[in-house]
Amino acid sequence: MKLTLRVWRQRNADADGAMSTYEVDGISSDMSFLEMLDTLNEELILNGEDPVAFDHDCREGICGACSLVINGDAHGPERTTTCQLHMRSFKDGDTIDIEPWRASAFPVIKDLVVDRSAFDRIIQAGGYITAPTGAAPEAHATPVPKPDADFAFEHAECIGCGACVAACPNGAAMLFTSAKVSHLNVLPQGAPERETRVLDMVAQMDEEGFGGCTLAGECATACPKGIPLMSITNMNKEWLRATRKAGKR
Repeated sequence: MKLTLRVWRQRNADADGAMSTYEVDGISSDMSFLEMLDTLNEELILNGEDPVAFDHDCREGICGACSLVINGDAHGPERTTTCQLHMRSFKDGDTIDIEPWRASAFPVIKDLVVDRSAFDRIIQAGGYITAPTGAAPEAHATPVPKPDADFAFEHAECIGCGACVAACPNGAAMLFTSAKVSHLNVLPQGAPERETRVLDMVAQMDEEGFGGCTLAGECATACPKGIPLMSITNMNKEWLRATRKAGKR
């Protein structure tokens, strides 16, 4: 395939960015999207040009680092991560726009790479359980009802890629935060910090400058792991419960 790529180029966080156009040829439909970008970068290096900076790690749809907006869609036209998107989703002669996540809380570092450490700080605010150190407890020592286990596992699938933020017209991080709250709050191990977890994580989310949620639903549509929109409703209930409980103390 021969493709025209319009790629966002930005030298650093303080520089102005702009779209640059490149032509690539000999692209196989079996290539992943990132392999196509590797091909572009090989050509740029051979021509003495600066390669396009983009984020990636596992290339197996696990880590969520491969965060790109492709033709206006977070992760591209398929419901998957960018690294698992293959060029068979495009046609010979296509023009493809490639941009970084667009959100004030995700500042551009260079080209297609953004700083997503805001997510790390939300996790640090409460996305964990406090447990005594020592030997691991016996797996069946604390019974967990299957509906609760299924609910927790469903939300634990969130990989923190940020597609929900990139797809949201408001740049909200509610789906991410709700997934991290929900997968811990229903488990017995997470019960002692149930109230402080949701209050602290929501407060940190707001402090990071993410936009407000208006339940547009684009976040759940773009999520490569299928975190449901109802997760946000669950977090809102948890937040109200924790607020009322804190007010009675």
